[in-house]
Amino acid sequence: MIILNPMKTTAQNSSNLLIKVEEALNTILSKVTPVETELVSLSQSFGRVLAEPIVSQVNVPPFANSAMDGYAIVAADSKDASKKSPILLKVIDHIPAGATPSKEVSVQTAARIMTGAPMPAGADAVIRFEETSEHIPADGLSEDEVLLYGSVQPGDNVRLAGEDIKAGQTILNTGRRLRPQDVGVLAAVGQAQAVVYRRPRVAILATGDELVDIDEPIEPGKIRNSNEYVQAAMVEKYGGEAITLGIARDTVEDLTAKIHAGLTQNVDLFLTSAGVSIGDFDMVKTVLAGEGEMQFWQVGIKPGKPLAFGMLHNQNADSRLSASVPLIGLPGNPVAAMVAFEVFARPAILKLSGQSSWEKTTITATLDEDVTNSGRRHYMRAFVYPDENGYRVTTRGSGVQVQGSGILTSMVWANGLVVVPESVTNLPAGASIQVWILD
Repeated sequence: MIILNPMKTTAQNSSNLLIKVEEALNTILSKVTPVETELVSLSQSFGRVLAEPIVSQVNVPPFANSAMDGYAIVAADSKDASKKSPILLKVIDHIPAGATPSKEVSVQTAARIMTGAPMPAGADAVIRFEETSEHIPADGLSEDEVLLYGSVQPGDNVRLAGEDIKAGQTILNTGRRLRPQDVGVLAAVGQAQAVVYRRPRVAILATGDELVDIDEPIEPGKIRNSNEYVQAAMVEKYGGEAITLGIARDTVEDLTAKIHAGLTQNVDLFLTSAGVSIGDFDMVKTVLAGEGEMQFWQVGIKPGKPLAFGMLHNQNADSRLSASVPLIGLPGNPVAAMVAFEVFARPAILKLSGQSSWEKTTITATLDEDVTNSGRRHYMRAFVYPDENGYRVTTRGSGVQVQGSGILTSMVWANGLVVVPESVTNLPAGASIQVWILD
């Protein structure tokens, strides 16, 4: 049985004391450890994070082969060849892709060869069809003769064995999230399976009596539960598996029941939205605190100042269930919740999934307009676009008050977040600024 104990909480001495973004994130990440690993087939490996390095057992390509359709020759035979003074060679073999050469090329002989076909013994270069009588026919040639209209050097148009990957080479390291090209490399070396971290399971719980689900009628004083769907999509975007728990009402009984329901589903991280700011119902913070060790923070970030973090205790945990699950309590306003997710929940999910880096893709852009700041790190919704000098960025232009924390459509308009440091109060138009790229 999970015992409620409202005294198990660490709160700030003053609601006006703001902790730094880095301090909050470091505290969260210090309590997060990667989940266990599993063996998956190559066809199921896309988007997963490697738990073991991949060392090739083979050379790629496994043999020297032609990079062009042409003729395999001794390069020296082509010296001084031109359209005005072509050189005649005898064709001794035809080598399609997938075939094994049966004859050795020697001086004044050639083998017709297709792209990817193994190089025959004796040949050290390939001359393209375009530079031979294959492309520019000449009168009087027999079927076993070819004219060279150009010259090549040893190694031209030849892919050497191991040119791409050498046997014994580490091609992908632990902590790498597999992209389509990474999957292709695994296929190229014959890696039919890979050891990866399993996808972390993330419980998502929205709180509040004012919320209704998307298929329920709107009544006076009610709003749609958009946070659950946004957060579930973001969990999936960053490699997790979303476990949605619906809406918890502002009662001790309902909130407690929803937390218990999440803990019994073997989740690795718990996300809640709303109920953690100064003015919120005390019962929300009390229930969260009673389920484990919780901290309620005022973070120096805008939007998203109210944030909760702690460890939920599951006293019924067996060998399959974690005895302690980290919880991040996000703000209730939808934009604040999304920004706080990017700053705090995203790195936690990436670390859980075994990824070794969680830095956001960042560019430097030139501001289109003046911006002001209030002393917190401001993540301003923004639109980035290229110009002849690099990138420009605007924090205006969506047709709404784009920086209001409740205006979700501003996140639809935005493709980035301008990051204004805490120490900066004003930035003029034309100043350089760092921008997080959202997509």
